[in-house]
Amino acid sequence: YETFDRDAETTARELDIVLTSRNVAKGIRIPMAGIPHHAVDNYLSRLIEKGYHVAICEQVGEQPVKGLFPRQVVRVVTPGTVLEPSLLPSERNNYLLAVFTADRQAGLAYTDISTGEFYATAFEGEETLSEVRAEIARLRPAEILLPEGGSLGENGEQHFTHLPSWQFESGRCKDTLLRHFNASTLEGFGLTSASPALRPAGAILQYLQNTQPAAVKLLTNLRVYSTREYMTLDSSTRKNLELTETIRSGQVEGSLLSVLDHTRTPMGKRLIKQWIARPLLDLRQIEARLDAVDLFAGQGLQRAAFRQSITGLSDMERLINRVVSGHANPRDLTALRESLAALPEVLAALSELPDLSTDWISNITPCESEQNLLQQAISENPPATLSNTGVINPGFSPELDQIIQTSRHAREWIAGLEAVERERTGIKTLKVGYNKVFGYYLEITHANTEAVPPDYIRKQTLVNAERYITPEMKEYEAIVLNAEERIHEVERRVFKEVCEQLSQSYGKIMNTSQAVAALDVLAAFGEAAAVSNYTRPIMHPEPVLNITGGRHPVVEALLASRRFVANDTLFEEGQSVWVITGPNMSGKSTYLRQVALIVLMAQIGSFVPAESAQIGLADRIFTRIGAQDEIHAGQSTFMVEMVETANILRHATPSSLLILDEIGRGTSTYDGLSIAWAIVEYLHNHPHLRARTLF
Repeated sequence: YETFDRDAETTARELDIVLTSRNVAKGIRIPMAGIPHHAVDNYLSRLIEKGYHVAICEQVGEQPVKGLFPRQVVRVVTPGTVLEPSLLPSERNNYLLAVFTADRQAGLAYTDISTGEFYATAFEGEETLSEVRAEIARLRPAEILLPEGGSLGENGEQHFTHLPSWQFESGRCKDTLLRHFNASTLEGFGLTSASPALRPAGAILQYLQNTQPAAVKLLTNLRVYSTREYMTLDSSTRKNLELTETIRSGQVEGSLLSVLDHTRTPMGKRLIKQWIARPLLDLRQIEARLDAVDLFAGQGLQRAAFRQSITGLSDMERLINRVVSGHANPRDLTALRESLAALPEVLAALSELPDLSTDWISNITPCESEQNLLQQAISENPPATLSNTGVINPGFSPELDQIIQTSRHAREWIAGLEAVERERTGIKTLKVGYNKVFGYYLEITHANTEAVPPDYIRKQTLVNAERYITPEMKEYEAIVLNAEERIHEVERRVFKEVCEQLSQSYGKIMNTSQAVAALDVLAAFGEAAAVSNYTRPIMHPEPVLNITGGRHPVVEALLASRRFVANDTLFEEGQSVWVITGPNMSGKSTYLRQVALIVLMAQIGSFVPAESAQIGLADRIFTRIGAQDEIHAGQSTFMVEMVETANILRHATPSSLLILDEIGRGTSTYDGLSIAWAIVEYLHNHPHLRARTLF
């Protein structure tokens, strides 16, 4: 692939490759930089990581038009529209997100085209922008779409793509969604014409139609959700509690995820991140998860058998999406075949857990017909790409078998031609040769010219010999030379037909994949509970909090051979604020985070590190931890602390859990104590607040 002009200068600089030039007119040269086509994914990933959009232009068609081969842009790769496995992190989603804000309203939509997820939600009120930021912090999208001139205030490290404002126009977005879903109304999706979620959902579809048109058909459903269904966690709380990565190093090791993630499949690894990032508020859903975890935790042999049965499964979710979008290669189909072949063993392992709710396993289908199709169609060990032959199994396509058989016969005929002709003519020095100009030929020395049969046709005269052809030889030559091309053509066509046939089972395979992912996460929670001695929390709708023998899950795991000293947390009736005091390094911060993590673990459906725990649902967990500045935003240590504290006091409810670790830093002793004192009194005495607070 070549880049020219300013693109070439950018490519050479960002990829550290040689910048050359090409002569286009007398005395005029233009910059040029190229990368090998076989290594394109490596270079693409580096450009995408730097936030660039890459349009790939290729030659199309087999014949030139007016002396030139036509070319067109075959795909546009952006951070949020990647489908190539080598560019996608298997353990996390790659979200493309769009936001539209107006007055006190906002709409947000997001999709992962590699898994087919498509969601939308709306926000309204004075704190709309902060709620949007909290949702972005949860999703951590690869790319955010905004209207021209749009901004979310704190850009952070996000990659923003600004689209023309008319692509967010309400009527246009509605028409785009109606056409895509072939629907007469959007109310069945939970969308009205007045909903702010309509615009970003329509903008995402338009963007994909321009950049990844083949991927648009992967979005078969739009789910409208409310952030009120889940515990709200702002970005500072997610960061301070180190849910999926540590503050200092940004590594998974040392986070809550590292303790709970015993998943065995790529789908499960993505889903456990989603569950940790989105604790539930529905007691019924929490109890359903806890019931399943209870079963897995209590039956070690059955849990081990199930976890073993899913260990070899590939990423079925992304594989079937690659099949449907037309991006699948032969190895993708073999991976899918092996995964489908393992499903009966998965179902057999689940049958050993008879008390497991059918809600968790009803969507797992054996997919026998799809597995049989792949078994019959795709060879045992196919080449990596369709540019090589040997993809389709013998016996699957009569047309392909006929071409291969005819070609084999023709090759055998040519291979035996020399011996046959020597015997027929009596010329012992006769040779059969081949070159690119004349193809196959018969070569006879001048001394044997008189013995040449009359059906030989002279083709070329050499110094010592003459070269001849025969009509029959040319027929077999045509068969041999055309066979490779025809085999390629038929294999591509048959492969495409197999993919189209598999696409008919998209829903079945996708539902199976998602069900396996959920069970993988529940079994992982069961494994964590059994290995680390966690107990089932008793959940309450009222804001109670009573933990006996609580432990910090991450610190305990990192202590290895040493024992974590457990401790209790008890809010008696009428109590709402605990003031935690003690010397430096006495464990205050560990204790505060421990309580927050236990509550959060309970609400994602996990067992908790405690002897016993009675936990009332928390609608939000707020944390104000440590002293840090944000110089880039013009905020001192004190200012950051006050902004975070103001946010907590403004949004906390009686059902919230507040973790306030160090208030009043960055100013004088009396001022700091005065601020801390005032905040404690406000939290304790405000008639509409009185949230559970550890201070």
